[in-house]
Amino acid sequence: MNYFISIFILFGALLTCSKVNAQDCTLAISGRDADIIIQVFQMNNEQIAKMERWKVELAKETDAAQEQANQLLASQPQSTPEELARIAVKYKEIQNRAVEISKSYDKKLLAIFNENQYRRYVGLCREIFLKPLVGIPD
Repeated sequence: MNYFISIFILFGALLTCSKVNAQDCTLAISGRDADIIIQVFQMNNEQIAKMERWKVELAKETDAAQEQANQLLASQPQSTPEELARIAVKYKEIQNRAVEISKSYDKKLLAIFNENQYRRYVGLCREIFLKPLVGIPD
């Protein structure tokens, strides 16, 4: 029964994380659901260690993107609609880059999944009508 509760929670996590890009099935390893990812996919110690290292790297990259967004908002004039539109375009580019960075770490994790783990991931994604990512080596 605990296994089914974990899968249900993962469905919610996948749905929450996938709102960034409605088509892709993301895991968001830096999120608060990392423990659920470990449990649902029954990750081994080596996989967990790599994920923990990637979480730190991802946090640094995400913090850098957030700082870039903050600097953009603080340094650009925002008094006319044209200026606001320019800032919005630049801000969206920063957001998109942050999403791509996060997905790249998800792909690294997927690349170290064994066949059963990846099959479980694909199955869960399909259950919620999202497109599974393909893992890439780091």
